[in-house]
Amino acid sequence: MKTATRSLSALSIVISFLLLSGCGNDETIPTPSVAVPNVITQPLRFNSSYQHQQSYTGTVRSADTTGVGFELAGKLSDIIVDSGDAVIKGQKLATLNTQLLEAEQQQLSASLQQTQADLDLAQSNLERSIELKKKQYVSEQQFDETQQQVASLLANQKRLKASLYATELKLEKSTLVAPFNGTISKRHHNLGEVIALGSPVFTLIGTNQQQAYIGVPHSVAQTLESNQVVDIRIGDQTHKGLIAGISAEIDPVTRTVQLRIDLPNNSQVINGEIAYLEYQQQIADAGYWVPISSLTDGVRGLWNVFVVTKNEQGQARIERRDVDILYTTEKQAYINGAIQKDDVIITQGLHKLVVGQRVNPLLRLWRGHYD
Repeated sequence: MKTATRSLSALSIVISFLLLSGCGNDETIPTPSVAVPNVITQPLRFNSSYQHQQSYTGTVRSADTTGVGFELAGKLSDIIVDSGDAVIKGQKLATLNTQLLEAEQQQLSASLQQTQADLDLAQSNLERSIELKKKQYVSEQQFDETQQQVASLLANQKRLKASLYATELKLEKSTLVAPFNGTISKRHHNLGEVIALGSPVFTLIGTNQQQAYIGVPHSVAQTLESNQVVDIRIGDQTHKGLIAGISAEIDPVTRTVQLRIDLPNNSQVINGEIAYLEYQQQIADAGYWVPISSLTDGVRGLWNVFVVTKNEQGQARIERRDVDILYTTEKQAYINGAIQKDDVIITQGLHKLVVGQRVNPLLRLWRGHYD
């Protein structure tokens, strides 16, 4: 038992000696060198203003777009055209049933013929009365009655002619014709329906002049004028439009002023298409254009850029600066804030960097907006 205890003590002494020998070793472990990353940078260039491009939305409508209908109520007896048909001015579109009007026309014609016969007889009597009065064979009362009968028949004849003209006009207006060249957009009634007075039968869209109706803020409308050329984007195409008119009042719902813009005659557009007015305005606000990739999220609604600065030893390090975004496009932003002219910012790879880190800046001029 004593022998085992002595062996353990000797082993402990040997292990302690080896540990103390290791601690006393004067050799140091070499520290690995940290690589300094390369970063793409650009200098800031000051701008006193920037161009703000805004799109305002409206619709395309033909200058001649109307609901075409009869001026009379009646039963629709014939429909000659339908939706999608192209028509020309004066072309027949539809007709109403005219049997009652034709009967009325025949009745008035017969009454007019009877009145004409009575008038011929009364005028003959008047002529004889004049000859007899010269010989004093007719009393004054009989002569006056004959004159009055002729005058009454003449007045009745005029009344019948006016009634007959009105009936013929109703017959003419029972045929609906196209008021201008265009295309039938929609048919609202079917054959045999009784149409109320003023009810449109077709929606007719003219083909002569297409226009865009676009609402803009009052401040923008004040900068525009009639006959000014503007860019109108419809679908994938941009057209040169001419401002034909500017409304004199603000829409109570949209709070905008409506512009009426003539489109080129060769524009391949149809009613109802969405039109965009591309409007550029020069905003007098100082700032700097930077790539979107140079921005990172900040706090309290601000954004940050990484600025490269050099210390006394000439080492480049990263600083964070708070900025405000005034305007953005697809690839660039216009900013101002805690930055100065000719500051050098990092434009790419911000997610790999931290504030205070040493970097090796590689200057690359960004082809953006410097004016």
